[in-house]
Amino acid sequence: MIWIVPFIAAAFLASGLALAYVIGGAAVLSFVISDNTRYLAVLPQKVFSQISVFSLLAMPLFILAGELMNRGGVTKSLIDLSMALIGRLRGGLGHVNIMTSVFFAGISGSAVADAAALSNTLVPAMRERGYTAEYAGAITAASSIIGPIVPPSIILIFYGALMQTSVAALFVAGILPGLLLAVALFAVNGFFAWRDDHPRVEKGEAPNLLSALFAALPALCLPLVIVGGIVLGWMTPTEAASVAVGAAIVASFFYSPLTASDVWESFSRTAVLTGSIFMILCAVAAFGHLAALERIPQAIAGLVDQMGLGPVGFLIVMNILFIFAGMVMDVPVALALLVPLLAPVALANGADPVHLGIVICFNLCIGLVSPPLGGCLLIVSTVTGVDYWRLARAVMPFVFAEIIVLGVLVFTPEISLWLPRTLGLWK
Repeated sequence: MIWIVPFIAAAFLASGLALAYVIGGAAVLSFVISDNTRYLAVLPQKVFSQISVFSLLAMPLFILAGELMNRGGVTKSLIDLSMALIGRLRGGLGHVNIMTSVFFAGISGSAVADAAALSNTLVPAMRERGYTAEYAGAITAASSIIGPIVPPSIILIFYGALMQTSVAALFVAGILPGLLLAVALFAVNGFFAWRDDHPRVEKGEAPNLLSALFAALPALCLPLVIVGGIVLGWMTPTEAASVAVGAAIVASFFYSPLTASDVWESFSRTAVLTGSIFMILCAVAAFGHLAALERIPQAIAGLVDQMGLGPVGFLIVMNILFIFAGMVMDVPVALALLVPLLAPVALANGADPVHLGIVICFNLCIGLVSPPLGGCLLIVSTVTGVDYWRLARAVMPFVFAEIIVLGVLVFTPEISLWLPRTLGLWK
C-alpha cells in the first residue's frame, strides 16, 4: 500500500498546505492505510532522533553568519577585488560575476543569497556595459550555485546529518569541485565574450589591486578561519560556525557597521530558515520510518540487482532522478526525501559517502538554475525584471557546462576525495 503515498501527498499539495505538512500528513495517513498504525507510537522518538544530531547545530550558525555578512556591506569589496584581478579580460564583467560568486561562496554558503546580492549590483552594471539583460541574469544565476558547493555549505551539513557523514570531510571535499565549476563557467563566458565581442573593463576603471585586496581582507578571512580551523583540528564544524558569527560581526565594522535593525532581521531570517528546514526534517522522519517498515530501500536494491545496473549504472540513474527532483523541489526537501531511500543502495554498491554527498548536492544545485521551478532563476528574474522564460533559455549553455562538470565528478571520485584524504579527514 506504500504506493498510495504520492497520491495522498499530491492531494494535500493541491490544497495549498505547506510542504512540511504535505509530507508529514501523507506519511501519517499512509501508516493508517497500510495497516501500520501500531508503529505510530514510536514516531516521536524517530522524529527526535532525526533532528538530535550534533552537526546540525552548525546549520543555523552558518545561516546567521551569512545573513550578517550580507547586511554588512561586503559585496562591494568582493566585486572590487574581482575587478582588479580579472576585469581587464575580454568579457571582464562576466568573469567578475563568476569570481565574486567564488569569494561570496566562502561567506554565505547560499545560492539564493548570492543570486539576490549580485542581481542587485552586477546585473545593472553589466547592462550599462552593453550586455543583454538575459545574459547578465543568466551568468549571475549560473554562478550562484558555487555557493552551496564551496564551504561553508548548508546543504552539505544537511546531507552529513542525514547520512552520519563527516561534515569536515564534506566541506573540504567541496573545494575542488567548486573551483572546477568556476573554471567551466569561465570557459563558457570566455566563448560568449569572443563570439559576441563583450567589452572589457578599461584600465582606469579597475580598482588598484593592493587597495582592493586590503579592503577585501576581512571578508576573505572568514572562509580561511572556517576551513583552516576545521582542517587543522582546532574546531569542529559547529565551533567554526560560532566563530564565523563573531568574525562576521567584526568584519562588518570594516564596511558598513550593523544596525540594530540589521541584527534583528538577520536573527529573524535565520529563525525562519532554520525552522522551515527542521520542520521538513521532522516530516521526512515520519516518511523514512514508514519506508523502513515497508523495506523500500531493500526493494530498490533488489530492483537494481535484477536490472544489472552495477555501481556506475545505478549512480547514473540516481543522478537523473535527482536532476529532475531538483527542477521541481527545494534542495532540502529533495535531499530529505530521496537520500534516505537511494543513498544506502549506492553505498551498498560501493559508493563512497563523501563522494556521493558532493555529487548529490552538486546535482540538486543544478536544479536551482533549471526550469520549470529553478529557485535562483526565480530570484534573478524577480530582482532584475527579466522575463523568466527568456532567462531560462539564456542560462541553458551554462547549465549544459554544469552537467558536464557533474559527469566528470561522477566518473572521477578522486576530484572530491583527494583533498580530504590528503588532509587526513577521510580514509
